[in-house]
Amino acid sequence: MKKIILSFLLLSVSLFATVINEEASQQLLDSKMAIVDIRTPAEWKETGLLQGSIPIMLFDERGNYDLQDFLNKLNQAVDTKKRFAIICRTGSRTRILAAFLSQKMGYEVVNIKSGIVYAKHLKLPILPYSPK
Repeated sequence: MKKIILSFLLLSVSLFATVINEEASQQLLDSKMAIVDIRTPAEWKETGLLQGSIPIMLFDERGNYDLQDFLNKLNQAVDTKKRFAIICRTGSRTRILAAFLSQKMGYEVVNIKSGIVYAKHLKLPILPYSPK
């Protein structure tokens, strides 16, 4: 039920938000912009992480989330006063999250719209995930 309510909230927000949508690229990596990977640890292990990205899980493997915990971790890891990017597997989760972060939180967010799948296709630097 929580996931349905959050999805509805985020979907309604996405109708009015202004979000920057970009594909993964070497130029984006070279910009040194913070990139937050919101996937699960299992996904990070499966595909690795885009070089320089910061893993901060939003939804767990069961679809549960703790938005406040995510925002706390995000604000500790990233200067949210500056533009930053978010990435997931294909861009579906980040499209909705970027709208929320932009509209409700006032963050300047870049949605990496085709996710890690496209980054791998482009042969961008992907590093293995190793838990801390």
